[in-house]
Amino acid sequence: MRGRGLWGVFRQRLRRLGFGANEYLISQQHLQIRAMSGDLAVVAKDKEASSKGTMQTQITTDPPRGTRDFPPEDMRMRTWLFDKFREVSRLFAFEEVDFPMVESEDLYTRKAGEEIVGQLYNFEDKGGRKVALRPELTPSLARLVLQKGRAQSFPLKWFAIGQCWRYERMTRGRRREHYQWNMDIIGVPGVEAEAELLSAIVTFFTKLNITSDDVGIKVSNRKVLQAVLEKYDIQPDSFAAVCVIVDKLDKLPREEIESELDKAGVPSVAIEGILQALTLQSFDDLEALIGAESGAVAELKQLFALAEGYGIQDWLRFDASVVRGLAYYTGTVFEAFDKEKKLRAICGGGRYDRLLSTYGGQDTPACGFGFGDAVIVELLKEKKLLRAFPHEVDDVVMALDDSLKIPAAGIASRLRSTGRVVELVIEKGKKMKWVFKHCETLKAKRLVLLGTTEWKEGKVLVKDLNLREQTVKTVDELIASS
Repeated sequence: MRGRGLWGVFRQRLRRLGFGANEYLISQQHLQIRAMSGDLAVVAKDKEASSKGTMQTQITTDPPRGTRDFPPEDMRMRTWLFDKFREVSRLFAFEEVDFPMVESEDLYTRKAGEEIVGQLYNFEDKGGRKVALRPELTPSLARLVLQKGRAQSFPLKWFAIGQCWRYERMTRGRRREHYQWNMDIIGVPGVEAEAELLSAIVTFFTKLNITSDDVGIKVSNRKVLQAVLEKYDIQPDSFAAVCVIVDKLDKLPREEIESELDKAGVPSVAIEGILQALTLQSFDDLEALIGAESGAVAELKQLFALAEGYGIQDWLRFDASVVRGLAYYTGTVFEAFDKEKKLRAICGGGRYDRLLSTYGGQDTPACGFGFGDAVIVELLKEKKLLRAFPHEVDDVVMALDDSLKIPAAGIASRLRSTGRVVELVIEKGKKMKWVFKHCETLKAKRLVLLGTTEWKEGKVLVKDLNLREQTVKTVDELIASS
């Protein structure tokens, strides 16, 4: 009885709102969902939307904020970029790996206080497990290395290209989802590993016609800041928090950085010393501050000497302000930057010898870098180095009569079996003017036409669209010339 009485109230309200019987039947599903809350105001809103023709059949055509669609022209560009990532990785004898896009949330929350923790796209799955869309690839790499165990043959030289998600403020070249190229070396304790990675980055830039006039790579070592903190008797357990704060120097005013360091318990005299140390850009000044015998100084000098051997010294410069925001870095750190300073960091990385132990493994020497797709595309646009990526085919095959559709399909299949890219015109009634325009759009090299006269002799018309020459060939001759 109660249900009937409630529906009676709904019916009366619907009539007052102007719903007819048919409209009431349409709206009943909404009422079943909302009856317990009595949300009739929403029904009225649905009625208003219906009168404007904007019911639920219409959705926004934009992707979620901070994400991207990849229509064909953008997808061709992305494929080209990823091919360059893979080409360079293989030149350096790296093997490709991949990981799930959804990982356990605690893979990223082991280090509390990091900025990345607040940027997670995290949720509970239907089994009640706390998971997150991966914000970066390195923790997944560490998990896989631990899973495979010590039976592996070290060093490991792995690379990956994967989609990552971070809920953060968007800027030019920074989106909430992006693709990232990682190269990592596991099992090499010396800076020879960092030098190899830096050489790979420079090789990639060179392949894109980017020069050292366009891009530089700032290099430092976490041990520099560690030595400065020791100089001011700051406890080691404050080190990670200080790194996260000073990594924001390019993003926040100095006053805010000082305020955050103060809140972290760093004395004012130490704050001044830390910020002053981060302005160093020469080894002489560094040695004067922390001593020539410092491990940081020795590692940096060796790395720069190796850079000369690789021929990449013009790309590198020492800059103590580079610390990187992730807590797991332990030694060398570096960032590639646009020399015109129009863009954010292009890529970054460093040494993370203690990451595996934070997940229950043993300390293992490791270093790597992450290289996002968005900033490099912006840089290529800025430098006018991003070429067009047209949809290109080798042959366009067309039957001039519907009765020849079947042999046209057979010719297209035989051409494709030789590795040629073939567009078979499957539409009916297309005029030659359209065909030639279509060939031009596709940058086709040849047009193969099946006409009734030629086909009676087992031949086809072949138009070389580059030479503007026309010949008549048998199908076997056509295939042999492909």
